[in-house]
Amino acid sequence: MTNRKQAIATELVRDDRVVVTRYDFEQNSETGWHRHEMDYVVVALTECQMLIEDQAGSSTVNVARGEAYSRQAGIAHNVVNAGDQAMSFVETELVPAK
Repeated sequence: MTNRKQAIATELVRDDRVVVTRYDFEQNSETGWHRHEMDYVVVALTECQMLIEDQAGSSTVNVARGEAYSRQAGIAHNVVNAGDQAMSFVETELVPAK
C-alpha cells in the first residue's frame, strides 16, 4: 500500500471503436494497478517521467510532450508520475473488431 494520490481519469470518448481517456497526474500520483483489456495508444500532453510498475519490477520511462507509444492488452501495471511537475496524457483504447 502506498500514500500516493490517485491520478484523475476523464473519459472523453466511448463508442463501438475506441475509449479515449485523459489522465492528469500530480507529482507522485498513480493510476493504480490495472490490466488493459484492449490494445491502446498513449499520447503525452506534457513531458512525462513515468515510473512503470509491473509484475517484473519497475522502470522509469521518459516520454516527451507530443510523443506517442502503443502497447498490447494484457499486462498488469501501475503508472506513477515520477517527475517533479504535473503530467498528463491521453490514452486511446482500441475496441477489437467484431
